Amino acid sequence: MNPVLRVPPATPAAAAAHFGASLAFHADVSDVAAALAGDGEPGFVVLDSRSTESWDQGHVPGAIHLPTALIPEQAGDLLDRSVPVVTYCWGPGCNGATRAALALAELGYQVKEMLGGFEYWVREGFEFETWQGRESRVADPLTAPVDADDCGC
Repeated sequence: MNPVLRVPPATPAAAAAHFGASLAFHADVSDVAAALAGDGEPGFVVLDSRSTESWDQGHVPGAIHLPTALIPEQAGDLLDRSVPVVTYCWGPGCNGATRAALALAELGYQVKEMLGGFEYWVREGFEFETWQGRESRVADPLTAPVDADDCGC
């Protein structure tokens, strides 16, 4: 038997429950960027859970900076519990956004994690801020379509 089917796929009902739950916990950078670029309020705030040095290298425009270690003492002053929070950190190789989401959930916030983090925000060509102002890079063709506005997912 081939390695893909060595463990059989889940039943359709189990798969629907799993993937539905996953979407309740995660958002991708393209969806976050589209919501932030839309007309009106997006209905959530974006939280960068990295260090000040990392924040200074670049961050999502409009994000709130709150390092994970400071969430218990400062979240109440910076965030409204009635507004969902989308956390991010460096990228897929970092679980800082997961730790931040856990800390916020334990304090009673509705929270999602932005898959891909700051790395994929930049790689997909979205504008970011530094202390010098706003900038962007050409989208990486391995992460974003070259001749389209979105990936069509």
